Amino acid sequence: MIPVGYMAKQVVVRPQWIKAERVSDIFSVSDCVSKSFADYINYWKHNGYWFFDSPRIIQQLAQQNAIDLTGTKLFYYEVHDREFDDTEGQWATFEPESSFKTEVVSASEKALEGYDVVTFSVRTSAECSPLSCNSLATEVETNQHCLLSSFERAQQLLEEGKFKNTEPGPYRIFAVYSTQWP
Repeated sequence: MIPVGYMAKQVVVRPQWIKAERVSDIFSVSDCVSKSFADYINYWKHNGYWFFDSPRIIQQLAQQNAIDLTGTKLFYYEVHDREFDDTEGQWATFEPESSFKTEVVSASEKALEGYDVVTFSVRTSAECSPLSCNSLATEVETNQHCLLSSFERAQQLLEEGKFKNTEPGPYRIFAVYSTQWP
């Protein structure tokens, strides 16, 4: 897994349209349900994976732009080094956007919350997490945060076509960690 960075998010409780009773809140990588702390791309402080290299960068951006981080939860992400193209049924490599500096500071303390499968049809920032965005958690066993229990399970579901026709791919598998503000 490759360290790709941090994001502060406003975690929400499970919306009623997600019928998976075991899900209590949404820790998805995408912004479809639990939103990022800001429309951060417009500030151009993200790295080549479209996340932040450290929590301090998020805090500085918030302070400089009067963005309130109260109530946000800090996440640290790692991604599988290959993405799945469901039209071809194949895994392929991908790279961070080279025009952005990418120097991720690894989280010293982190708790693995689960694995998310995220679409990247535009090839930049995370788009959709079908487990939550498309209610796939209603059909697929997830944990209380609407995440999968293992990397292997995510890989298996992709290769079996469970994510096919949920959202345009390719799909990337993320390890989702909660961490603390410095």
